[in-house]
Amino acid sequence: MVALVKATLVFALLGAAVSSETFLEWTKQHGKEYSSKAEYEARADIFARNLQYIERFNSEDHSYELAENIFMDLTFEEFSATRLSTPQNCSATHQPTRGRVLTNKTPPPAIDWRDRGVVTPVKNQGNCGSCYTFSTTGCLESHHAIKTGDLLSLSEQQIVDCGQAFNNHGCDGGLPSQAFEYIRYNKGIELEEEYPYVGRDETCRFNSSEVVATVSDVHNFTQGDEDSIYVAVGTVGPVSICFDVTTQFQFYKHGVFSSLLCHKDSQHVNHAVLAVGYNVTESNEPYWIVKNSWGADWGINGYVAFS
Repeated sequence: MVALVKATLVFALLGAAVSSETFLEWTKQHGKEYSSKAEYEARADIFARNLQYIERFNSEDHSYELAENIFMDLTFEEFSATRLSTPQNCSATHQPTRGRVLTNKTPPPAIDWRDRGVVTPVKNQGNCGSCYTFSTTGCLESHHAIKTGDLLSLSEQQIVDCGQAFNNHGCDGGLPSQAFEYIRYNKGIELEEEYPYVGRDETCRFNSSEVVATVSDVHNFTQGDEDSIYVAVGTVGPVSICFDVTTQFQFYKHGVFSSLLCHKDSQHVNHAVLAVGYNVTESNEPYWIVKNSWGADWGINGYVAFS
């Protein structure tokens, strides 16, 4: 790391003042290192601006709060380039919801599939736009466990490397619906330990003899059909979902997240996650329990409550 002058510098930004010691402590906490003094100062500037944004947001009336995290030295544009997918078109959601999820079963008032031991720990996609692979494996891991009683950790890297023929693009993004189709036609997916995650595009090295889970069919929900998703999550199991990430999501910490800034159409999808349950707040506000893939230090131990 660039040697730092011991004297306390002050980065004054848009009326906010952040000492160099605050930024230095943050870099130590998150193991951040920079290649030059200029880079260090540029990141300190971004850190201070993000901190001011968080403090201003939290001073307002919102249903959720933001907090410092590992993404504090990134602009939203930089964050989007490393953690989000390139915008995808969820054309599969234009069709009517179909499949066995449309049952006559009555979903419970609340459910959390983690309580039943069928959800793997939160993973971390790193600086690769592979969120769709984690949403896909997370969903398949849970449904495999619900069916067999055996909770496995499946290979995201296999989808990154081998799923391009199904309109996925490795670390440049894709969709769970297309990743499921890849696994279905590929006749299976390997374990994480057999095909470990490296967070970059590599040559496909799938080994059919190592397949541990398969997909027999894929069910897509019509865009905005939360009633069917509610039935599916409540009576069948976790569901992969996609949406448009906005600035606040980068620093989400707790509370029920919602945003008026996100696009509501299927043309701007840039992130995929996993709905593992739902509940209501003390004020009877319904929310989804959603598993993310940015590590357990983000949000509520890697999760977000979504309205």
